[in-house]
Amino acid sequence: MTPLFRRIQPSKKLRITLRSIAQMLKIRQNLIKRVESWANVVFVHRRDRGGQFVSYRSLEQWTNAIGHQIQNCPNLGELSQLKISIRHDSRKFKKQYCQQTLDFLRQMCSQRQECFKNWENLNSCVS
Repeated sequence: MTPLFRRIQPSKKLRITLRSIAQMLKIRQNLIKRVESWANVVFVHRRDRGGQFVSYRSLEQWTNAIGHQIQNCPNLGELSQLKISIRHDSRKFKKQYCQQTLDFLRQMCSQRQECFKNWENLNSCVS
């Protein structure tokens, strides 16, 4: 389990919907009997082919959860640690991070970093 996975705790915090699973699997929603959120994966019971495991990292909710973590970083040091965790996780699980997702997360990190720099500049001007 990676630091990013422990930080997000997907089985406890992510709200997985039938719609999001169906969209990710590119199937109709009525082909899904039920979805179980397990500790490390999601188990999808399908009507057409039995059970199927799905990684949390493949879901849009995972990307949104990382984005939420980025937006709520309290300082530059915490953001730096989060960036290292994201980089480590994306290298370890290459197949589950598309380039578009990585670009989106990089952009969010850059914007958050810029906020901290602007805040520091504002504080130095006021002092």
